[in-house]
Amino acid sequence: MGTNALIQDDAVVFGLIMAVLGLVFYTSGSKHPFFVVFYRFVPVVLLCYFIPALFNTFGLVSGADSNLYFVASRYLLPTSLVLLTLSIDLKSILQLGPKALVMFLTGTFGIILGGPAALFLVSLVFPEVLGGMGADETWRGLATIAGSWIGGSANQTAMLEVFGASPALFSQMIAVDVIVANLWMAFLLYWAAKPGPIDRLLKADTTAITNLKEKVAQYQKKNTKIPQLSDTMSILGLGFFITGLSHFFAGRIAPYIGDTYPWLKPYSLDSPFFWLVILATSGGLVLSFTRCRKLEGVGASRMGSVLLYVLVASIGLQMDLRAVLDNPLFFLIGITWMAFHIFFMLLVAYLIRAPFFYVAIGSQANVGGAASAPIVASAFHPALAPVGVLLAVLGYAVGTYGAYLCGVLLQLTFGS
Repeated sequence: MGTNALIQDDAVVFGLIMAVLGLVFYTSGSKHPFFVVFYRFVPVVLLCYFIPALFNTFGLVSGADSNLYFVASRYLLPTSLVLLTLSIDLKSILQLGPKALVMFLTGTFGIILGGPAALFLVSLVFPEVLGGMGADETWRGLATIAGSWIGGSANQTAMLEVFGASPALFSQMIAVDVIVANLWMAFLLYWAAKPGPIDRLLKADTTAITNLKEKVAQYQKKNTKIPQLSDTMSILGLGFFITGLSHFFAGRIAPYIGDTYPWLKPYSLDSPFFWLVILATSGGLVLSFTRCRKLEGVGASRMGSVLLYVLVASIGLQMDLRAVLDNPLFFLIGITWMAFHIFFMLLVAYLIRAPFFYVAIGSQANVGGAASAPIVASAFHPALAPVGVLLAVLGYAVGTYGAYLCGVLLQLTFGS
């Protein structure tokens, strides 16, 4: 772990974030007047995300050197997806309609157009930002952010190779990418707990989402029973078994595609993590058509949510708010860019009366990808997590196209 961190042992860090999760959920269930009022305004998931971020920001732990995020994203996330998908009503998910896809594509175009617009607006006030770092130009670095915000790390790396940002500029853009994206995610997590006011402003039709939530609630009420140890072990055993199988096949499919079809690499199809998410979600979908679906009655989705909250905390550990001070102009561009993306999404949502849920997952499927889109979706309701996964997978597919288009626009506008 990092030499500057006060706590450098991952076992201790894991104990610390689990204590945070336990304390947050314990107080959220308290009847004490202070906590009742406090949690009326501050969502639980936001605290689970931001408290670990503060630990990293103030040097108590080093998120960059910790392996907890890797473990949580590779082992807990796929198992969580299996358990959250286990009880899914696929027919009801399909009945959510095309608005989710429309908002996803709106988010993509908002990022494509937002990059050049943000750099233009900031350069009007701070023209020196166009100089970048010496021979490098800022637009080259912004193209890599577009790769990350539309697709993922593979798409980001592809844009680095295509447009040729220097390592120094690229490292600064990674900081902008992470901080701005995580601040937006924090906003989404906050409002996911109370989407009503935004839905009313958007004049949204939330009928399909409400019906899905009610069907899930009725199913849970009808099948719920007090879980025995055998039930809990069955849930965890099944979830981690599917995760193990997913790792097994992902570890063979990804290199095969990389070696046999190298032209598919820019679309993340040679990424084991891509296939891990796909296979785990698919495994849960298949199990939802079997008797395994009855495990929802003894807490399958609740167990999946537990694992997901551990991932939320480990993502928070990656965030260092001090990085904003290193290159404030780059962060100003990033924030302006994200604001353009958000405005574009809210405008289209208002025009088609799309619920805030579609805005949130459509954006996060672009900006956050497969690791965080289901977190935001499940913050609305655990039954909605698979929607986030499906859209995030689509983000991997269009990421290279969209990011390349954004890079070309940046080059045509600002390239020398």
